[in-house]
Amino acid sequence: MGQALYRKYRSRKLSEIAGQKHITDTLEKAIKQGSISHAYLFSGPRGVGKTSIARILAHEINGLKYDDESTHLDIIEIDAASNRRIDEVREINEKVRVAPTSAKYKVYIIDEVHMLTREAFNALLKTLEEPPEHAVFILATTEAHKLPETIVSRTQRFTFKPIAPEVLAKHLADIAQKEKIKISSDAVELIAKHADGSFRDALSLLDQVKHASSDISLDDVQQAVGYAPSDALIAIIEAIKQNDLAGLAKTLNSLADQGLAASQLAKQLSTLLRSELLASEPSLPSAQILQLLNQLIKVPSSREPKLSLELALYQHVIDGTEPIARVVSKPKPEINQPIQTAVVKPPTRPQVSSTDDTWTQILAGIKSKNNTVYGIARMAQADLGPDRLVLRFAFPFHQKRLSDVKNRQLLQGIVKDITGRDVELELLVDRDVQSEVVHDQPEIPKEDDQTVKTISNIFGGAEVLE
Repeated sequence: MGQALYRKYRSRKLSEIAGQKHITDTLEKAIKQGSISHAYLFSGPRGVGKTSIARILAHEINGLKYDDESTHLDIIEIDAASNRRIDEVREINEKVRVAPTSAKYKVYIIDEVHMLTREAFNALLKTLEEPPEHAVFILATTEAHKLPETIVSRTQRFTFKPIAPEVLAKHLADIAQKEKIKISSDAVELIAKHADGSFRDALSLLDQVKHASSDISLDDVQQAVGYAPSDALIAIIEAIKQNDLAGLAKTLNSLADQGLAASQLAKQLSTLLRSELLASEPSLPSAQILQLLNQLIKVPSSREPKLSLELALYQHVIDGTEPIARVVSKPKPEINQPIQTAVVKPPTRPQVSSTDDTWTQILAGIKSKNNTVYGIARMAQADLGPDRLVLRFAFPFHQKRLSDVKNRQLLQGIVKDITGRDVELELLVDRDVQSEVVHDQPEIPKEDDQTVKTISNIFGGAEVLE
């Protein structure tokens, strides 16, 4: 069985650590001056060298040569993810008092220390406050914000940063040369970019693609990581620019058939659009780029990433050809022209077939009991018969609200109190019914309007509630 590249090329000295010079320089100077702290905290993202530096530091403060395969009785590594209880920490507190067997310092490396329970942290705190002179603790975590401040304040904290893509690319190229792996420079750059600052992830990906071809190309790496080809990204941007809905749909379907994840495509498009935003002559208006970026950010966390991505992109194509909503301001009247005031139609009193004031009395009774139901009922056209009350509404929303069991019972009870009769309640929707007060409203697109047709073709037909 071959050895994984990330293990084979694990750093053996502080000087070999890539991308963390601000940390390695400080530690090297401290070791030379003999200024060793009793507790260190290494925090940062995964795969950036926290564990490697912890192991190297544990050996160098003891004057020992570090080898990935070597073990020493006085250097103890603990995984807090599986040893997180108070009992394990109590055991550490007991054993730490015992002097080292042969080394100068007994070093405890606790990885993923944020996984310890609250009780375990409390037990560890006492030892960190008053440690034996021969004890050194090195705590490593990817989530330093989960550590109690009492723990953090008793350590020397070193914050690791993601390794820059150009630094990663250089190291990958050197390793590829040593391993006699033929790989193009743009393929190396993509691996470094995809690793997102993690040296371990970059080496793991190189290990994965080295068998793809005798001469690894950019396409080989793109297929391995699920990246969309650059020409496909450009085609999507061009389709939005040209308002080409059919072309956009064809490109998205083609990428979906290739198994490309929508979340990954959204990330790639976001990166490309950010570059476009900073360009001197962006291919799309800056406001449109910002709006699209805001929508693409939400795609990976969406419950339906594919649908979320398609809707975001389709909307920008449709908005460019047929705006869904348009606000039209009325022209201001000329000074020499008389100003026309808006005409408000007088309230239309509901019709009552028995007596003119019965429905008015019923409305007053409703208002005294429930303002919400009153606000709905007064919008109805009423027809009160001997054993039936028919209410007609212009809007389905009003009819649905009054159809609620409690609202129906309230209305029937008030009718009985006023008329002395039990009536059957019938609620209908009638578009011809006028609202209580009618104001001038902007024109609503008719059913044959091109905008409505476009929306219907994409999202399916539906009833338009005016």
